Amino acid sequence: MKFNKKNIIRLCLLSLGAFIVGINLYFINATKISGNQVPMPFGIGSSVVLSGSMEPTLSTGDLIFIKERDSYKENEVIVFQDGNMTVVHRIISIDGDYVITQGDANNTPDDPILVGQIKGEVVGSIPLVGYLVNLIKNPISVILIIGLMFYFLEKSYSKDKEEKEKDLEAIKEEIRKLKEELY
Repeated sequence: MKFNKKNIIRLCLLSLGAFIVGINLYFINATKISGNQVPMPFGIGSSVVLSGSMEPTLSTGDLIFIKERDSYKENEVIVFQDGNMTVVHRIISIDGDYVITQGDANNTPDDPILVGQIKGEVVGSIPLVGYLVNLIKNPISVILIIGLMFYFLEKSYSKDKEEKEKDLEAIKEEIRKLKEELY
């Protein structure tokens, strides 16, 4: 394969499509098979803030990064799994194996959770990028993205084919003219 601008763009499109499909398969397997709502390969994960309970610290649609820790302290913002939901709240007290959390925007603390329910501490965030992440994780969006990717790839190859056919016709015309000159 010759590496020109078109082929590099095609390769990028295919890589992007493969990445989106791969990430989605990973998250589907991690959440459906293991029941883990926040997969944490290598002790690091990400999640999307789904409510305003941590305003103004974190807002709905923020993409957060989570790091597993061996121990946690009061005032740290953590992510914990509560059934099939993940919750992002601040630790307000720790009593042995039990932790009490509360959202910064909430007036009352949450019910106590076990330390084992904590997925990790929030170590960073990117505002509003979570909306894009949720869009990419949506099966309909994935199908649409892959469909658009194939459409643009096909359009690109069709254009190349048309250009080659035009070049071939021009060569045939040149050969025809040369033959006429010879005879």
